[in-house]
Amino acid sequence: MINVLVADDEAPAVEELAFLLGRDDRVGAVHRASSGAEALGALEHHDVDAFFLDIHMPGLSGMDIARRLAELPKPPAVVFVTADEDCALEAFELAAVDYLLKPVRAERLAKSVGRICELLDDGGQKPDVITVDQGGVTRMIRRDDVRYVQAQGDYARLHTAEASYLVRVPLADLEKQWAEHGFVRIHRSYLVAMPYVGQVKLGSAHPSVRAGDAELPVSRRHLPALREMLKSNRIRPAS
Repeated sequence: MINVLVADDEAPAVEELAFLLGRDDRVGAVHRASSGAEALGALEHHDVDAFFLDIHMPGLSGMDIARRLAELPKPPAVVFVTADEDCALEAFELAAVDYLLKPVRAERLAKSVGRICELLDDGGQKPDVITVDQGGVTRMIRRDDVRYVQAQGDYARLHTAEASYLVRVPLADLEKQWAEHGFVRIHRSYLVAMPYVGQVKLGSAHPSVRAGDAELPVSRRHLPALREMLKSNRIRPAS
């Protein structure tokens, strides 16, 4: 179980997030702070594995707290919780585990808790993030949020649960770079992240796999390699 601290200068926001976290069986103690100074002071009295920080607080902001925490020998994980989409790039540059937009959905919060648990199990290794351009705005997305990749001319489009992002990298290059991270070529136009594969149909006239809500074609050329990956991932093909 992980012990967490919620910091926000708005009391209702603190109580709502603390309530949601308290319902998660993976969460132990939930500490509260109404300012940045109070949040840092809590470290003197409590063992905290993760901070859930509002960005815009008077005095010490959430970003200020994250910088202070980064100076510690074993810093807690940091998740930013904010209504401001424009700070995501800076947040991930500060090695944030996640970036939640208000109002926080319970299922999205549960995913953040899972990421914190994975981080602690991995000994504090930070997740890989990718810089993308969306409408002239630079954003950072986590590679483990990418469900599949689609060729788009000389570029590639990364598909997550929330959106898709164009990157100026050919699909063939991503295939080589991401093979060790669970991405498999299934078609000349597609890579799929094996952890997101929920259903496969390989015996039909038109083989396919399902990743999230998307059904992706599988070419005959790539069937053997995919079958081997399915064995290691223990996913049973549908008839």
